[in-house]
Amino acid sequence: MEFEIGAVESKRHSFLIKLGDIMNSFKPLKLMSLGIAMMLMPMGLLAQSHLKQILERGELRVGTTGDWNPMTLIDPATQKRKGFDIDVATALAADMGVKVNFVPTTWKTLVNGILADKYDMSTSASLSPKRALVAGYSKSYFAVVDVPLMNRSHAGKFNSWEDLNSPSVTVAVTMGTVQEKRARVLFNKAKIITVSAPARDYQEVLAGRADASMTSNLEAANLVKKYSQLQKVPVEEGKSPTPLAMLLPQSDQVWINYVNLWIELKKERGFFKELEAKWLSGE
Repeated sequence: MEFEIGAVESKRHSFLIKLGDIMNSFKPLKLMSLGIAMMLMPMGLLAQSHLKQILERGELRVGTTGDWNPMTLIDPATQKRKGFDIDVATALAADMGVKVNFVPTTWKTLVNGILADKYDMSTSASLSPKRALVAGYSKSYFAVVDVPLMNRSHAGKFNSWEDLNSPSVTVAVTMGTVQEKRARVLFNKAKIITVSAPARDYQEVLAGRADASMTSNLEAANLVKKYSQLQKVPVEEGKSPTPLAMLLPQSDQVWINYVNLWIELKKERGFFKELEAKWLSGE
């Protein structure tokens, strides 16, 4: 019995040394309590955790769809994965001292892949009570928000949400979208014109029939890169935020704690702001 206990403690010691090496750069005091709590967790929880399995395997498995620009996509020229979330997962693996393996999945099977242990985490997904019934989430590190677009010829004329909410302003919306409903509330003093898909609201701005339109910050970044005539209205912040986070195994609190600690550290060091500048600079 004494030998068995000693063997268990030896394994625990070895694992904690490796975990300690990973956490060596986690300096902020407000992160120390979480790190200490992880070190004090029972060996049973540590042994069953994806964190231990990832370190022993030397590989972080990440489920990703590859169809959500600019978060996760496949470069048609190189067939390599790229995007905001691809950079996040690659950095996490590097900080853990393991390689990253991107596992193809779809939005329909994203949660099932976590449940079936096909991957250790997913790239970002919107927070959903339905998903949270069966899967865990990391802390959010990014949010999709609504932002207004205008023609560059109006630069300096519109600088805030309030500037757009005027009887002299025409705002285009696409019928049936969530932005249509939100725009009618935000711009209740402005003139609203509606277009039906496949026509799009931003096309009205390009054609000069509308002063502004509204879309997500993700689509705005892509549209501004595609159409040089468009630019984001320099509002202080977006509207109607929808937080994004990684999907994780719901019962693996050790792994969830580690990922959350890593996210907090990266926020402190401006990592996610740098990625926003890199991938959403077109805003």
